[in-house]
Amino acid sequence: MLSESLKAKFDRVIARYPLKRSAIVPLLLFAQDEIGYVSDEAVDEIARRVEVHPIEVIEDIGYYSMLRRQPVGKHNFQVCTNISCLLRGGEEIFEHCSKKLGLAHKQTAPDGKFSLEEVECLGACCGAPAMQVNYDYYENLTPEKLDALIERLRKS
Repeated sequence: MLSESLKAKFDRVIARYPLKRSAIVPLLLFAQDEIGYVSDEAVDEIARRVEVHPIEVIEDIGYYSMLRRQPVGKHNFQVCTNISCLLRGGEEIFEHCSKKLGLAHKQTAPDGKFSLEEVECLGACCGAPAMQVNYDYYENLTPEKLDALIERLRKS
């Protein structure tokens, strides 16, 4: 269920755009931040507010990799394996993370604590290999740095 404060935020955001449909992605991100993913209810509410069919909102979700239709773990690991990160060990970092968490690409732990995905680019090429956990960036990763991070997050 979407909160009243989120619905009010939707109204404020939509008012900033000359075309209501231009607000779809920001609204999706706000909904996802509140409930952890983009629910059917959120799709329907956004479509109604920006005056499009729900399928048009769903198409945007499919296009943007940061939007998701299913819940992810409390700590969502997104490991970059694009060219800069790949050349500096991104694939090894992903494999190490996968082994350490016991998760494959786009999987969530049964307890809901962790999820893992391989992503194309985080825009942190200078700090490769890089990953993002929720909205926090981690750069110049090593297996040791990753192990320390996982242990710290396990305790939270």
